[in-house]
Amino acid sequence: VAIKHLDLQYQGCKEVLREILVMREFKNANIVNFLESYLVNEAVLLVLEYMDGGSLTDVVIKKRMALGHMATVCQECLFSSSADFGVCALLSPEQSRRRSMVGTTWWMAPKVVRTQPYGPKVDTWSLGIVGIEMATGEAPYFGETKDRARYLIGTQGAPDLHTLGLPSGLCDFLGCCLQMDVDRRGSAEELLQVQCKAAAGPTAL
Repeated sequence: VAIKHLDLQYQGCKEVLREILVMREFKNANIVNFLESYLVNEAVLLVLEYMDGGSLTDVVIKKRMALGHMATVCQECLFSSSADFGVCALLSPEQSRRRSMVGTTWWMAPKVVRTQPYGPKVDTWSLGIVGIEMATGEAPYFGETKDRARYLIGTQGAPDLHTLGLPSGLCDFLGCCLQMDVDRRGSAEELLQVQCKAAAGPTAL
């Protein structure tokens, strides 16, 4: 097993409780399996399934990509499962939109940085940013301050993908993720179709 240590002096009780509830409630092959939790002094210990594949950062580095450094979010994506749900939110038919600005600045969707009501497709945007991070070594605007990054995300969105030198199939996939217009942004089902088409294309051979 793996044990995740959450210090209640530095992390809010509400966020820790939410992470426990989400990991306990949802079971999926792509989510680390939650086993148990314990309160020890001023800390919560989460007992989780041990994932020996490392993080996406580890995998990219092993592929010998010429990267100076990798940023933080890929380190929270394990090779086969997601592991961090500290800033997640549960949506319901009664509350299908949120407006709180939570998350790591450079991976936030435009509506999040503008504190406008948003739904599940903000995660589609963040997936696209993780894709850019994996391909180039860092998220867009990572060299900017948080305030400047929020401004650029909220007004310009993601950079032109064709300037990044990425394969056309990957550009198609990321382009579906990173549409400023939420109605044009791909759903999870649509992204799977784009992924299948890219995998079937000649660039995958």
